[in-house]
Amino acid sequence: MARNIEIKAHIDSIVGVLPKALAVATASPVEIQQDDTFFQCTNGRLKLRAFDEHRGELIFYSRPDQAGPKTSFYLISQSDQPQQLRDVLAAAHGVVGRVIKHRTLVMAGRTRIHLDRVQGLGEFVELEVVLDDDEDTAVGIAEAHALMQQLGVGTDQLIDTAYVDLLRAST
Repeated sequence: MARNIEIKAHIDSIVGVLPKALAVATASPVEIQQDDTFFQCTNGRLKLRAFDEHRGELIFYSRPDQAGPKTSFYLISQSDQPQQLRDVLAAAHGVVGRVIKHRTLVMAGRTRIHLDRVQGLGEFVELEVVLDDDEDTAVGIAEAHALMQQLGVGTDQLIDTAYVDLLRAST
């Protein structure tokens, strides 16, 4: 199963963080619209991410709910019929929630920097340091901490849960 080291933090403004992300970028930024539907799942999280009506991903992941760098294990399957798959999964498992966001993806080497504008929540930065199969997590944690400093993200900004949980808590 693939894994990464992940952090998520609330930020005041994407506009303030974007230039810092671009300064460490190794590729041009990509703008992505995402519509994530979360389903009941007893041993992790299961979400369908729709990019448009003909392109989506079914993603299973497992990670602890804690602030700061954490290991996330994940599996991804592509779909060319995300709406039909959403209907099947909703009928079989039940929907937990939905997260709609605009993401600016900036690559910094092997790390995905996500600058997210989440409908109903605000603006966030998420780092995903992709690990090799046998790589020590300490290396990825160190990379995440270094990028946090470069982006000006403080430990007081870190959040310990998923966007879907924050949305559920706000209603």
